[in-house]
Amino acid sequence: MSKSLPKRPSKFAAKNKVHHASEIEELAIAKPGTRMAAILYDGMLILALLFLVGTVLTVIGTLLTMNAGTESSQAQSLPTWYQNFIMTPSLILTLVGFYGLFWRRGGQTLGMQTWRLKTVNSNGQLLSWGQSFKRILAASMMPIIFGIIGSVIGGSRAILLTSAFLGFVFNYAFCLFNSRGLAVQDMLSNSITLKMPKTENDGLWRVIRNRKQGK
Repeated sequence: MSKSLPKRPSKFAAKNKVHHASEIEELAIAKPGTRMAAILYDGMLILALLFLVGTVLTVIGTLLTMNAGTESSQAQSLPTWYQNFIMTPSLILTLVGFYGLFWRRGGQTLGMQTWRLKTVNSNGQLLSWGQSFKRILAASMMPIIFGIIGSVIGGSRAILLTSAFLGFVFNYAFCLFNSRGLAVQDMLSNSITLKMPKTENDGLWRVIRNRKQGK
C-alpha cells in the first residue's frame, strides 16, 4: 500500500505565511521619543477634558457647599473634604477612563494612532480595565516619588511640579538603560507599547467602523 503524500500548501497560504512572518519581524518596542510625542498629542485633549470635569465639579461644589457672593471679596475656596474626596478621585477616574477606553477599544489613543503605537499585554491582547488601571498606576509611581522628594527638599509648588515632571521623564529615560527598551510602566504592569508596521496599524476609527459594520 502506497503512503499518501502530504498536501503541498497552496500559493495563497504560503504567501500569507510569509507576509505574516514579515509583519511580526517589523514589530518593535516603541522608542521613548516616539512615546513622549504621542503623549504630547494626547496631553492637549486630556488637559481639556480635565479642565471641563474640574469646572463642572467646581460649579456643583460651589452650589452645594457654599453661599456664592456677588463680589470678588466674598469669594471662598471649596471645602478641603470636597477637593480631596470628590474632585481628586473624579479627575483620576477621568484619566483612567480616557486611557482605559482607548486601550480597550483598539490599544491606541489618538496620539498613539498618529505615531502607529499600540499598547498590549504580555500575551499580545488588548488591556482589560484592571490592566489599564495597573499601567496608569505604574506610570504615576515615579512622578509621585520624585514629587515627594521635591516637596521635602524645597517645599514650594514649583519644585513639586518640576520634580514630578522629572519623574515622568525618568519613566521613559529608563528605556535607554533597559536591555529590552522597556519603560518603567511596561515592567511594573506586564504590558508593552509597540511600534506597529503600516499594514498592522488599523487605527481607532477603522476599529470603530468595523464594529459598527459588524452589528
